[in-house]
Amino acid sequence: MNELEHVLEWTNQPVPEFLQELHPTQQKKVINYIENQISSKTDGLDELYHAISMIVKYIPHFVVVPLMVEHIKPQIAAGVCKKMSPDQATGYANDLPLDYFSQVSRYIDNPFMAQILGKMKKHRAEKFVHHELQHHLLHMLDIAEHLEERMLAVVAKRVTLPEHSDDLVNHPHREVIERLRKMQ
Repeated sequence: MNELEHVLEWTNQPVPEFLQELHPTQQKKVINYIENQISSKTDGLDELYHAISMIVKYIPHFVVVPLMVEHIKPQIAAGVCKKMSPDQATGYANDLPLDYFSQVSRYIDNPFMAQILGKMKKHRAEKFVHHELQHHLLHMLDIAEHLEERMLAVVAKRVTLPEHSDDLVNHPHREVIERLRKMQ
């Protein structure tokens, strides 16, 4: 991944071709501009997310969860979640509706999601894995790269993998797929 792709990674959109065609010095100027804009527009959000994560510690889940689902976009909920400890985040993950938690999970880095999944109630974690494998396979494989063996076995039990190893030669998830295949 080049520097331009890295700086635009959060958009979940491919880098426009015309940006790829720019001279490296022009690309660097675009990168600096984007980073300055992002920094300007997100200034203070980390502190806000941290403050919210501290406040909700003292509010019962049965109050927070419905408010979160009804009024907070998944990207914002993920920002708050990232400021929580894995145990606190897991508490919410266990209580959130599956579809909402699935949306939130796409904004949380994969190693942290793997920690949360490893700490979730078994039944809830299995439901999440099954849902992601059905609806967001690549996202689940991204998370699976960081899972402990116990949770990776849950994924292996439910995933359908390509039959031929030739299909995996250049696959970005080749290593985790091979690990899953060994567990099946």
